[in-house]
Amino acid sequence: MRLLLVALVVLLAGCAPVKDEAVPTVIPSPVSLAVHDGWRDLAEPEVATDASIAAEGYTLEVDGAGIRIAASDDAGVFHARQTLLQLTVDGRVPFVSIEDAPRFAYRGAMLDVARHFFGVEDVKRYIDDIALLKFSYLHLHLTDDQGWRLQIDSWPELTRAGATTEIGGRGGGFYTKQQYAEIVEYAASRFITVVPEIDMPGHTNAASVAYPELSDIPVEPYEGIEVGFSSLAIRSEKTYEFVDDVVREVAAMTPGPYLHLGGDESLSTTDDDFLYFIGRATAIAAAYGKTLIGWHEMGRSGELPAGTVGQYWSYTTPQDGAAEHTLSFVQQGGRVIMSPANVAYLDQKYDALTELGLQWAGPTSIPQSYEWDPADIVPGVGEEQLLGVEAPMWTETLADIQDVEYMAFPRIASIAEIAWSPRRERDFAEFSPKLDAFVAFLDSRGINHYLGFPGTH
Repeated sequence: MRLLLVALVVLLAGCAPVKDEAVPTVIPSPVSLAVHDGWRDLAEPEVATDASIAAEGYTLEVDGAGIRIAASDDAGVFHARQTLLQLTVDGRVPFVSIEDAPRFAYRGAMLDVARHFFGVEDVKRYIDDIALLKFSYLHLHLTDDQGWRLQIDSWPELTRAGATTEIGGRGGGFYTKQQYAEIVEYAASRFITVVPEIDMPGHTNAASVAYPELSDIPVEPYEGIEVGFSSLAIRSEKTYEFVDDVVREVAAMTPGPYLHLGGDESLSTTDDDFLYFIGRATAIAAAYGKTLIGWHEMGRSGELPAGTVGQYWSYTTPQDGAAEHTLSFVQQGGRVIMSPANVAYLDQKYDALTELGLQWAGPTSIPQSYEWDPADIVPGVGEEQLLGVEAPMWTETLADIQDVEYMAFPRIASIAEIAWSPRRERDFAEFSPKLDAFVAFLDSRGINHYLGFPGTH
């Protein structure tokens, strides 16, 4: 009997509860999470395939017998492992039963590498950051007035001349095709798809510095933060040769289904010219087999290729025709990505005292980033019309990846929750304790974040 008791103690040691262990929470919240009595040491999970589980979804069971994951695809297994990371405390995992699947397939984060350039390792770090929250798309804003950041063989001066500038005058930079492929492959290994953006016809000063024939007016290198002053030469055939070549090369090096053509803040382009350009440029781009995405202003056109996706960036209360322009994408057979600037733009200050960031759409507090729903913004654009949600990070004031992380975290957790978890009434008081635990998780992984949390200011 004595030997039997000793053997039993040894057997249960790996799963006995430890005094004062608190059950961690998970962000984004699973569809269902049941917590049972007991903890065990973290171990390599058993993985099984279950075709009945939704794409990217999974089940996770932790008990005395082991850790088991089931999913219908590799992405689901990966997401289950991210959940397991958050559940782990000092090498131990609570007994849980989880069923989970995403609300939206498109759960995006955008990084502006044009205003300030971020090298390959910085982009990889951000990919690792967002993978923890089960984001599925990384939108790279590759071109703007301040710099062109991607090698284009047929127009080599885009990087020889157009990539040498950035805000602050630090010399800019660009990705070779090999480096871009490295980023794409690295993201894919985390089940994140890269969406490249080549913004036009505005935000094109750097392209015109490289090739002055692309502009109707003289241009000079620009390293400031103003917008709306640049435009391509809309009636020049050279412009459409440029569009064709650039889109062809970008599409060829991008395995994902989407190509973003910008279309925002074309304030120096007349209405007639804007519509003419969008009609021609989108027809050219669509011929290369990608589903196009455009900022919501592109919806001013009624001649978009079928299925073109609109990205909404006005406020939670639509301004200046934004609702009408966004609905236009749906009416033309497309869907919508929601990025309301006053709640989803991560570059907006947390409060008036935040040293980094802008505040033209903010400040945006952490509670504000959580207490909204993408299906409630534009009349006629509900759950069925939404492709998903994206959290953009513009980098006018962000000079390094630590700045980016500081502005992203923990607010980006709110966007992940909205994009992944089932729709519900969102109360920040309920979410706040989860965010507290998540901030501790960030600290454990050395990820920079805003220091004003906890608090609801």
